[in-house]
Amino acid sequence: MAKTSPGAHPAVLAVLGAALLWTGWSTSATLWPLGLFVGWVPYLLMERRFTQQGARKGRVFAGTYLFVLLWNASTTWWVSYADLAAGIAAVVLNALLMCLPLMAFRQTKKRLGPLVGYLTLPVYWIAFEQLHLRWDITWPWLTLGNGFAAVPQWVQWYEYTGFLGGSVWVWVVNLLIFFAIVDGQLKVKSEELKGGGELLAQGPKADSLTFNPKLLMPLLAVALPLLASFAIGATYQEQGPGAEVVVVQPNVDPYTEKFAGAANFVSYDEQLTRLLTLSTQQLTPRTRLVLWPETSLQGHYQEKTVDLDPRIQRIRAWLGQHPGVALITGMTSIVTYPSKEAASETAVYRDDLGYYDVCNTAAYLAGPAAPMQFYHKERLVPGVEKVPTFLTALISHIDLGGYVGSYGTVPETKLFRVSGAPALVVRPLVCYESIYGDFTAQYVRDGANLLGLVTNDAWWYDTPGYRQLLRLGALRAIETRRDLARAANTGFTGFINQKGELAQLAPTWVPAASRATVHLNDKMTFYTRVGEYIGRGCQALALLLLGWVIVRAVADSKSQPQPRRAEPVKAS
Repeated sequence: MAKTSPGAHPAVLAVLGAALLWTGWSTSATLWPLGLFVGWVPYLLMERRFTQQGARKGRVFAGTYLFVLLWNASTTWWVSYADLAAGIAAVVLNALLMCLPLMAFRQTKKRLGPLVGYLTLPVYWIAFEQLHLRWDITWPWLTLGNGFAAVPQWVQWYEYTGFLGGSVWVWVVNLLIFFAIVDGQLKVKSEELKGGGELLAQGPKADSLTFNPKLLMPLLAVALPLLASFAIGATYQEQGPGAEVVVVQPNVDPYTEKFAGAANFVSYDEQLTRLLTLSTQQLTPRTRLVLWPETSLQGHYQEKTVDLDPRIQRIRAWLGQHPGVALITGMTSIVTYPSKEAASETAVYRDDLGYYDVCNTAAYLAGPAAPMQFYHKERLVPGVEKVPTFLTALISHIDLGGYVGSYGTVPETKLFRVSGAPALVVRPLVCYESIYGDFTAQYVRDGANLLGLVTNDAWWYDTPGYRQLLRLGALRAIETRRDLARAANTGFTGFINQKGELAQLAPTWVPAASRATVHLNDKMTFYTRVGEYIGRGCQALALLLLGWVIVRAVADSKSQPQPRRAEPVKAS
C-alpha cells in the first residue's frame, strides 16, 4: 500500500472540505462564500485515494460520513438551542442521508468508469437535494445553492434557474478544479480498470501543485456567471406600483416571557398591547398592511369561534380606528372536525373538542368586520412540527410553544388579497417555509405580488440560525422578483427588495417596527413559470443512471468465471 502524506490523510481532507463549505453559511460580514467553489475538492481527492488503495467499504464510508457530519455540525449546530437531543439528531441523521448520493457515485464510478462516475456525481447530489425539498423529513437548509444567500449580487440569474442553479455552479467549478489537479489521471487504459472501472494505485506524479493552464477553465466557470449576475443586477429596476407596509417586532422572549408558566411571563393582553402600540407608531394615512410575527397571538384560538375572543375583538376595534389598514398576524389556531371520518391524518381527539388539529397559522383581517381568513403552515419542521405518530411519545419533552406532535396542514386560503388600488396580493410564509424556492413560486404563479414572512427567530438566540434564515429570504425575492416584508418576533424585521437587497431593518433584540413602500410586481420570472426543472431533470437522469449501474453489475457478475466443481474421487 502506498504511503500517504500527512496532508492527504482522510481526516485532514474531511476537516478541510467541511471548513471550506462552511463559508457558504458563515454569517461573517467580511467572509465571502468562496470556499463553496473548492469545498468538494478535498472529498474528491479523499475518495480517489481510497479507490487507489483499494480501501474497504467501511473505511470509505467512515471518511465520507466524517466529512458531511463536520459540514452539518459546523453550519447547523444552533438547532440544539431549541433542544439538544433534536439538534444532535438533525446533524447525525442528515449527514447519513447525504452519504446516499455519494455512495451512488462510487458505485457508478466502479461500474461505468471514473470519467462517467465523476460527471454523474452532480446529478446524484442535485437529485438528492430535490428529494429533500419534498418528503416528510425535508431539511434543505444545506442545499448548495443556498450558500450564496449572503451575496445575492452574485446570483441574480436565480430568476432563471432557482437556487438549484447555484448547486450546479458549485459542482461545475469543483469538478473542473479537481480535473485540473489530477491532470490526465482520468484517461486510463482498459488494463488499468479494476472490476469494470475502478482506478488502480497510480496517484499524481507529484503531491506539490504548480500552475496548471487547465485551472483557467474553473476560473472562467466562476467569472462568467458572476459577470452575468452583475450585468443583470445593474440593469434590473424594481417593478410594480408602490404600497406602504408596516412590519412589527415585539421582542418577546419565547423561553422566559411568551408562554404561560414561563419565569417572566408577559400576559397575552400585555403582548397584544405592545403589538398594537408599535403598529400605531408607524402608521400613516398611506399604510395598507401591517404584519405581526409568527405566534404573535398565543393561546389556542378555535377558528370557528375566534371572533368571540376578547383579544380578537380588541384587534377589530383597532382596525376600525384605522380604516383602510389590513392585518396579517401569526397565531396558534385549532381546526375542529365533525367526525372521525372528516378528520385529517394528523388530527387528535379530546372529549371537549372532538377531533381537531393544532395549526401554526397566519391569520388575515381585511378590516374591522371582514371574516378572518387562515393560512396554515404547510412546510413543517421535521422532528418538531411534523412527527410520525409512533414517535410523538419519544419527543414529548421538547417544548417549542407548548405543542408536540404533528401540526395540522389543513388546506385553506393560500393568498391574502388586500382591497384597494393597486391590488396587493400577499403570499404568506411562516418561518421555515421561506427556504423553499418552488413552494414559494407556485403561489406567485397564482397571483401573489408580495411575499409576507412571519417568523419567530428568537428560538435560536443570537446564533447564525436566524441570520441564515434572513439571508435565505433574499433568494426567494430574486427567484420570483417579489419584494419580501419580514416580521420577526425578534432578530431581523424589515424588507428585502426584488434584487435581494436588505432594507429598513429594525434594530435587533428590542421592541421595534419598520415601515417601507414595497413594489407590487405582477410579472413572472422564468423560474416562477417552470419551477424546479433542474431538480426534476436530475432525478429522472439519476434513475436512468442507477438502472444502468444495476444492469452493468448483473452483467459483470455473469461474466465472472465460475469456480469449477471438483470431480469425485473414484476408489481404486
